[in-house]
Amino acid sequence: MTIIANLQTTAAGFDGKNLINYGRYPIANAGHSVRQKIIEKVKSDLADDGCALLDGFLNEFGLGIILNEALERRSTAYFSNNNRTNAYFSTPDPSLPNTHPVNIMMDRTNGFITSDQFEPTTNACQFYHWHPLLRFLADCLDKDQLYIYADPISNMIINVCSPGTQFNWHFDTNEFTITMLLKPASSGGYFEYAPAIRTADDENYTGVAEVLKGKSDRVKRLQLKPGDLQFFLGRYALHQVTKNTGDDDRLLIIMSFTEQPDVVGSKQRVKQLYGRLAKAHHQDRSRNDNLMD
Repeated sequence: MTIIANLQTTAAGFDGKNLINYGRYPIANAGHSVRQKIIEKVKSDLADDGCALLDGFLNEFGLGIILNEALERRSTAYFSNNNRTNAYFSTPDPSLPNTHPVNIMMDRTNGFITSDQFEPTTNACQFYHWHPLLRFLADCLDKDQLYIYADPISNMIINVCSPGTQFNWHFDTNEFTITMLLKPASSGGYFEYAPAIRTADDENYTGVAEVLKGKSDRVKRLQLKPGDLQFFLGRYALHQVTKNTGDDDRLLIIMSFTEQPDVVGSKQRVKQLYGRLAKAHHQDRSRNDNLMD
């Protein structure tokens, strides 16, 4: 799908309502009863298992134009040559048993189009910074305020699962992540997750190990369609994208937000996933917890 048209390319003239099915999702109208019902449903779903889905959030135009921007930058996607990792993107620990999650290594073969490939005037970037979207997401997540994830490499990225690749079991850096599927795999490429398997105070290595060994009954599979918006509490939910067994890319836009300003990813994690660092990664960084990753 290719859309040539463009929205106005200044932040002041940008209107995110053009990109979404606004009749179903009147997110810019703070007093709208439908908006409030959506918020309550999202809160309920997140409380239930850490995941909530807004079906068909992007309209045909919005989906097409953001997909087109991703396809235009597909050649910049970074695929790491070092693709054996654990769920924490850390090094193994020889002092621990081989069955410990830190020592269970998996193949990570997916790639990423990083946020610095998107100019501020792109629709994807402007939508990410659009205040009504930020306010709506904060209300759904029951947060007083959200900040744009300060990481200049990974705050808004495209997860690229080309044929034969997969994104291994892992946790997110942020408590919550917002994603929208732009292009599914023709087969495979399923999103699977084990909700709330750890907390800010408990890594629950036993439960994590059961998932990694395929012995857990906590794993769920979500059926995503192009244009769907997903709320996901990925800091505490172990999750993966299974191998793309189709013949074309699976493309997913990931928008990250934080409760505190100036949060960036760890140097080790950013370097491993995206292949490079920025100045911000060499400075002291904010964290919301003391989890190992």
